[in-house]
Amino acid sequence: MAIVDELIRSEADGGLSFGNYTLDSKSKVSDFEHEGDLYKVKTFKEITKLEKNGMFVYESVPGTTVTDMKVTEDSMNFDVSGKEDAQITLELEAEKDYKIIVNDAEIGDMKTNLGGKLVFSLVLEEDSKSSVCIKRL
Repeated sequence: MAIVDELIRSEADGGLSFGNYTLDSKSKVSDFEHEGDLYKVKTFKEITKLEKNGMFVYESVPGTTVTDMKVTEDSMNFDVSGKEDAQITLELEAEKDYKIIVNDAEIGDMKTNLGGKLVFSLVLEEDSKSSVCIKRL
């Protein structure tokens, strides 16, 4: 699967790719500029975390690689790969309902908590990826 060797990069289509779940030790990149915002990524085999302008965006345990993340007012789309099953936490709008779609299959609707956190698990296998779409209802 595609690993982001530079830890974080902008894609030609406006997406953002980050994370490297193959690293044995913690690595980070701070103050990465993408479309006018500053991002910080921390990643290695145990965790991958992304912040935007100092605010939480994404976390996976264990670490993952995310490619082509795109965020709009009503949705978040990305591909994720990893060595094993992962718990994903996203920061979205507080107390809102979202539909979660993985590999074109709806896995359900969830409501974010007071802090806007949405937590779900993915079945991941090395050398494959899952496409995730989160849509606000």
